[in-house]
Amino acid sequence: MKKGLLITLIIAITFVGFAGTMAIKGSNTVFPVAQLWIEELKEMYPDIEITLEGAGSTTGFTALFNGTADIANTSRWLKDKELARMHDEGKYFIPFVVAYDGIAIIVNKDNPLDNITVDQLKGIYTGKINRWSQINPNLPNKPIVFYTRNTASGTYETFEGKILDGERMDPRARMVESTQLEIDSIAQNPYAIAYTGYGYVNDKIKVLTLEGVMPSLETILTSEYYLSRPLFMWVDATNGFPETGNIKKYITFGLSKRGQELVDQAGYVGAYGK
Repeated sequence: MKKGLLITLIIAITFVGFAGTMAIKGSNTVFPVAQLWIEELKEMYPDIEITLEGAGSTTGFTALFNGTADIANTSRWLKDKELARMHDEGKYFIPFVVAYDGIAIIVNKDNPLDNITVDQLKGIYTGKINRWSQINPNLPNKPIVFYTRNTASGTYETFEGKILDGERMDPRARMVESTQLEIDSIAQNPYAIAYTGYGYVNDKIKVLTLEGVMPSLETILTSEYYLSRPLFMWVDATNGFPETGNIKKYITFGLSKRGQELVDQAGYVGAYGK
């Protein structure tokens, strides 16, 4: 698991060099992986200049469409409307699976609960389950405080699709703009629950098993853990695949043995070489 990376919602990391600037935008979940890749690429190619922003998967796709990003990081696949826009605009985006992740269900360390079911999660986030004692009579008869990511987040999209299954999220859900704020909020509130990328989990909070399965490198890679998902980077190949230059260097490094070792270091599961 990732240990102590502190990342706010939008962080721009700029390495000043002499080559043209490459822009990477998108998923907050993929951010720690891209950050490690850029740091090591800078050592390999001192003149490389890259900016990195993590503000949600939707913002990555939008930036790729608008030509303000060279690479989009996402924790979800294209939506139907994005596929339609690609067709309408005559664009062609190529995806690369860079890692696998599991969305961990987290609570305060003082919470005695160890396991939760999909139905119970759905009940909490749709407003049908309001108190901890409704999950287990031995739990406190206290209101459940539940946190969610914003709608631009691929993590939100995955959670909504696999847990809510078409039902509307209760408007009482507390929306947070950054994963770190989410974790800090859970660490301070004994009656709170949230969901977050596996790579962000640390010892400040407690991870629940979901349907009796704990997210781990093995259960995520085999998809035994229900909320497992691939993580992507996308490149615009409308005018052909970039066979040279910084974009090519970045993609090649990310998919290399060393790049995948850094995926594991960031707390996720490498997509290749297992």
